[in-house]
Amino acid sequence: MTMSKILIADDNKQITMILASYAKKEGYEILIAYDGQQALDLFSLHKKDIAMVLLDVMMPKIDGFEVCKALRKVSMVPIIMITARGEDYDKIMGLDIGADDYIVKPFSANEVMARIRSVLRRVNGNAAGTNKNIYTVGNLFIDLDKYTVEIDGEDVPLTKKEIELLWTLAKNSTKVFSRDNLLDSLWGYDYEGDSRTVDSHIKRLRAKLEKYEHPEWDIKTIWGVGYRFEIIK
Repeated sequence: MTMSKILIADDNKQITMILASYAKKEGYEILIAYDGQQALDLFSLHKKDIAMVLLDVMMPKIDGFEVCKALRKVSMVPIIMITARGEDYDKIMGLDIGADDYIVKPFSANEVMARIRSVLRRVNGNAAGTNKNIYTVGNLFIDLDKYTVEIDGEDVPLTKKEIELLWTLAKNSTKVFSRDNLLDSLWGYDYEGDSRTVDSHIKRLRAKLEKYEHPEWDIKTIWGVGYRFEIIK
């Protein structure tokens, strides 16, 4: 059986060496490109076996944005953009042209591996049609079938009700939930408690989540209304 490959495209040899070392520990075969043209050539040769592309933006010959565009014309392979450029414009452009995720240098290799696992779970779930009870955004992964939550690949110890609360907010990130909305949705219409139950659960949930960095999302209080899950662009 052919081992799945990860294509790492970055002109910084130290970065490629570190990422390759971590990816090999996870069972991947590694392909390394030091410029955009080499990345496209390697992808063309190994297309069927490549499970993921890690793509730096600032590369010689062809930059990462152009490589991403070229790959998207021929493949839906998962792509994570890696760059030192952290401006919102660059992030938005990378995602708009088809990247699945975006990591800004400096980063930890463990974070990159967690992002790879997260993107592959999402992509594989979509392909299999089994992702209805799985939700992922940034470094957050919720599996409602298993009642598990991960941030950057680490298990977050939450109660069943806290997971249901996080799931309800995250899956409906465009909606502001009043306390009564959440009370009815999660505790039922005949629950005899009051809205302070929601506040106390939110407080405990936030306290647990704050132990982990999550710059791309947060639970926001909308004063006078309730709560909303915010995805930070």
